[in-house]
Amino acid sequence: MSDLRPPLPGGFVREIEKMLGSDAPAFFASLEQPAALALRLNPARAGAMAAAEPFIESHVPWEPSGWYLKSGARPGAGIAHAAGAFYLQEASAMVSVAALAPEPGERVLDLCAAPGGKSTQIAAALAGEGLLVSNEPEPARAKVLASNLERMGARAAVVCAYPDALAMRWPEYFDAVLCDAPCSGEGMFRRDPAARAQWTPASPAGCARRQAGILDCAAELVRPGGRLVYSTCTFNRSENEGTIAAFLERHPEFAPEDFALPELGASQDGMIRVWPHLARGDGHFAAKLRKAGSSERREAPAPRSARDSLDLLRELEAEIGPLPEALKLRVEQIGGFVYSVAPERPDLAGLRIVSPGLRLLRAGKNYVEPEHALAMALGADGAYRRMNLDDAQARRYLAGEALPCDPCEKGWTLMLWNNLPLGWSKASNGQMKNHLPKGLRINLRQ
Repeated sequence: MSDLRPPLPGGFVREIEKMLGSDAPAFFASLEQPAALALRLNPARAGAMAAAEPFIESHVPWEPSGWYLKSGARPGAGIAHAAGAFYLQEASAMVSVAALAPEPGERVLDLCAAPGGKSTQIAAALAGEGLLVSNEPEPARAKVLASNLERMGARAAVVCAYPDALAMRWPEYFDAVLCDAPCSGEGMFRRDPAARAQWTPASPAGCARRQAGILDCAAELVRPGGRLVYSTCTFNRSENEGTIAAFLERHPEFAPEDFALPELGASQDGMIRVWPHLARGDGHFAAKLRKAGSSERREAPAPRSARDSLDLLRELEAEIGPLPEALKLRVEQIGGFVYSVAPERPDLAGLRIVSPGLRLLRAGKNYVEPEHALAMALGADGAYRRMNLDDAQARRYLAGEALPCDPCEKGWTLMLWNNLPLGWSKASNGQMKNHLPKGLRINLRQ
């Protein structure tokens, strides 16, 4: 209810009145309206659209997989969400990756990636070809990032480092870098009224100083000829146009690159805004910059896989069936786990690694067993054993229960719901023993 929202901060109101003039009343009124909640379908899930249909009403113009939610819809509390059919993401937050426009085969870095909305959007655009490195400096948030990428079946390297450490390690390595910088969060004033109380008149200037340092590091990571997209979810000029102007003064090797997005129109000097009184979305700003120079890439590491890793992978395939070739291009063993990693992934030595890639299997002294991340990366058309569950069975599985099966059934089985993956079970003695990780088990309402 709008009458329960705290008032807008006075300093914020004055700044907006300077920026918008006669449009300010319409803007302020928009902040008292319901937020533009949305989801983004997972194109790697064949049944994603059918699973999302009960919750969606209309298309988000600037994102092909984006859909606005019906009023009162709660898709996050259902089986489809657990199966990675979609990612819940506010509509305007989809603008940053739309501006970046990643393409299959590119090397992409999401520099400030948690909780993972933009990284999963990038992964969808890469379609399993190329490299995605997702970074988050705060360890707890980095774990959430890795979990969201896993749920969506994405192969990404997830690291936990400050931007300067990455800039020193990987100079001029990436075709595209997204810098969705920490900001004062004015664009959250409608969706999260508590953000109003956290804002102070000093917030924009303090955030702008921090953003400058992050952007300077981002600049070092972009290869000559590559591109950088900077974005925020705030309205003030200090953190948006002001930050970009100061960056371009420090980095003359970059220049604005204009682009256009459906309904939002063309950028101006490479910059575009989502105003909630003009478009169906909360506040957002994005700027696209191109680095001068050759389009040649730095040489990538030679793809290689240790023989032990390949032997373990063959053992797993003997139990569950052949895996997609794209997951076997380069495999890497760390401790007792084997991962599928992007062939062009740079060296991670010395960094805090949350996930070097897609975890395929766990190996013990006399066994191998498939990992949950592998289940979430598989489709319903492989040669492995599978069991398609009805709604009631899927809820029982997600709660961690074993399910009955034919006593003749033996071995690992991919559990599906409407052909969407949920995880692994192992058939034995007429029971499907549940192998869903305990931290992912949920009790869904009937």
